[in-house]
Amino acid sequence: MGWLHALRPGRASLALDLMEEFRPLADRLALSLVNRLQVQPGDFDLREGGAVMLQGDARKTVVVAFQERKQDALSHPLLAESIPLGLVPLVQARLLARLLARLLARHVRGEADAYLPFPMK
Repeated sequence: MGWLHALRPGRASLALDLMEEFRPLADRLALSLVNRLQVQPGDFDLREGGAVMLQGDARKTVVVAFQERKQDALSHPLLAESIPLGLVPLVQARLLARLLARLLARHVRGEADAYLPFPMK
């Protein structure tokens, strides 16, 4: 089940939907690494079929930068407390599970005609 990704057998549409809100964080990290010249065109290998692979040292640079970024604290708007960025996907997944459980219960009790998806801004 998902809102942004189509349903397909074997596809985790809801998990993919949840990841979408974190795409800007990954994009920002990637652009920062490119802008600081920590990752350069020569760090990639072009493989058969058009695949592109990041080479060893550059891969380590990306992983280290990602691990450091996950330690940064931010204020969660709903919880009104500071949490590490690395925990935000877990917090959001739990909040989504709670929301879905409440909406499903309302539907089963007859209080809601249909499931209404959470409006993303």
